[in-house]
Amino acid sequence: MKTKDETHGETGMAFDLTHARHDPAHCLAPGLFRSLKRGDRKKLKLDVTYQYGEGEQIEFKGPEPLGVDDLRILQGLIAMGGPKGIILTSEPTFEPAKQLRLFLEPKWEAATQDALVVKGSYRHLAKEIGYLDIEGGDVFRRIRLCLERLWMVSIIVQSGKRRMGFKLLSEYASDEVDGKLFVALNPRIAEAILGRRPHARIEMDEVRKLKTDPARLMHQRLCGWIDPGKSGKVEIDTLCAYVWPDVSNNETMKKRRQTARKALAEIASVDWVIEEYAKGKFEIVRSNAVSNLRIAK
Repeated sequence: MKTKDETHGETGMAFDLTHARHDPAHCLAPGLFRSLKRGDRKKLKLDVTYQYGEGEQIEFKGPEPLGVDDLRILQGLIAMGGPKGIILTSEPTFEPAKQLRLFLEPKWEAATQDALVVKGSYRHLAKEIGYLDIEGGDVFRRIRLCLERLWMVSIIVQSGKRRMGFKLLSEYASDEVDGKLFVALNPRIAEAILGRRPHARIEMDEVRKLKTDPARLMHQRLCGWIDPGKSGKVEIDTLCAYVWPDVSNNETMKKRRQTARKALAEIASVDWVIEEYAKGKFEIVRSNAVSNLRIAK
């Protein structure tokens, strides 16, 4: 992944990172990230099993559910891992790398796979994901809590007879005084970043512009499903499930559909084309296919 010299947001600040190369399975797993209410983290656990592709099953388990704040932190780390990531081999010699590898807890076939180390700072991560309106100390605290939640997530991948296990990420050290950060991304995400497996491209400029949790959740799922320049068709209730994976009653579902429509409008504001071709049914076109769609009409 290449960096841009200057990409300016609403504040006029220059951003370094243009996009994140994410693992599609992490983007598409239903309920991995979700909209949370106050108290949900104390009541709920993370337990998601996803059938991805031909004969591949991925399990995500953790003591707390993951919310939109965790999603944004992971997106930022993956984006940082593109231009600045350091390959973490199965037998590192540098002590911090050894610890990162140990904390990642690779098992079975994952024990021989490369991970990727992100070396940076809280401040850079906060800037790249759009945490510009939060005071310094609170930014560090929020990032630290997200990193701890992400580290507690265990992943098991079963692909045919191959079996791999690892933490979602590991953190060797973080220093809130000088803001330094060392994080290892799991082998599956590392392979997507390094081009060793298909990846979902997530535009960081879009990530920074989105303002609501439903739009952010929906945006990542759509990026995992629709490649740049492509389109797809989806129903409103499927879009609702991207944000709220649990079953609800009719009254709640009505409110969710209204919120989902607002989220679609927000995504359309960052250069996606969205058309409701029948009641509750949408065609969604990702940018750089926009001109072709308009010519066809």
